[in-house]
Amino acid sequence: MILRNYVAIDLEMTGLNARRDSILEIGAVRVKDKKIEAEYQAMIHPHLELPEEVIRLTGITNEMAAGGRELDEVIPEIIEFCKESVLLGHNVVFDYGFLKQAAKNRNAEFEHPGIDTLKIARKLLEPDVKKTLQMLCDRYGIYREHRHRALDDAMAVRELYEIFEAEYEAQQPELFMPFPLMYKAKKQSPATNRQKNHLKELADYHKVTLNVSWETLTKNEASRQIDRLTARYGRIP
Repeated sequence: MILRNYVAIDLEMTGLNARRDSILEIGAVRVKDKKIEAEYQAMIHPHLELPEEVIRLTGITNEMAAGGRELDEVIPEIIEFCKESVLLGHNVVFDYGFLKQAAKNRNAEFEHPGIDTLKIARKLLEPDVKKTLQMLCDRYGIYREHRHRALDDAMAVRELYEIFEAEYEAQQPELFMPFPLMYKAKKQSPATNRQKNHLKELADYHKVTLNVSWETLTKNEASRQIDRLTARYGRIP
């Protein structure tokens, strides 16, 4: 059964942990009858200084991120964009985990089946072939104007899937069947007043300006900010 309707999705994040790190950018492409019906792109203000590795990988600067939107505004939009769709991605459960966690933190649900081009590539291609999206795009001549930017990568995943489907679906249809995406999201607790006060005192002492959404700050986010300041500037004597 050829999949004709789905949403190809890709995220850029500040780290690898959905409970601790932040979504930085979302890109999505809604496909209907195998044709692009709509696109979605949003830059998210992460309320923290970006790691150098993220800047180097994505080309997203702190100035660009600071001009992003609040995740509280974006999550309802992407939920609506993906409504009742199969999600397509490269290591799709990774992106799914971040979106489900962000939705859960805002008392919303994000439940979808998925198809994973990384999983397909691992089944179909030789073991010594690198399966990163970049290497597969190079292998199949898929053009991306901006590598490691969410919408460009979502477009590339869609094209990669179409190539795989055309070449292999008839022989191995089971690889192209949607499967349940599993990620256990637990709503994160808001930061305590003690954490907020300590974070403010630490920033004031070291004369650091914080880009923090105090209203939606979670315990994990507060701890991460405190650890970051302490590691970079030291504790308050």
